[in-house]
Amino acid sequence: MPNLTLSILPDTFSICRLDPNERVPDWVRTYSFVSMTRTADELSIVCLDKDVPIEVKADRDWRCLKVEGPLDLSLTGVLASLAVPLAEARIAIFAISTFDTDYLLVKEHALADAISALEQAGHKVQA
Repeated sequence: MPNLTLSILPDTFSICRLDPNERVPDWVRTYSFVSMTRTADELSIVCLDKDVPIEVKADRDWRCLKVEGPLDLSLTGVLASLAVPLAEARIAIFAISTFDTDYLLVKEHALADAISALEQAGHKVQA
């Protein structure tokens, strides 16, 4: 796996859990990074922290690292090359993949340590 370049999105995000049959709420703004996944068990939404009402079940204060792409869908080991050094540094992640690339969310308090671990693994992180 070649070394990757990552950029840090400027905002803070929340990972929200809603009931599986709930419609996408009006407070979800789509002008920034948003990820939605619906399963039989839940509707998960990752969106800007500031948009999430206080009463919503959410884990807040996540920062997002974007793998600069696009990446070929046939590449293997992309997430592993990022997740392993972060796991070794005891940094929890929330991973999201799109057609073009991958995103890793880490808690804001762990961002500096995540950057250090990724750079020690040979990746480049730019603000």
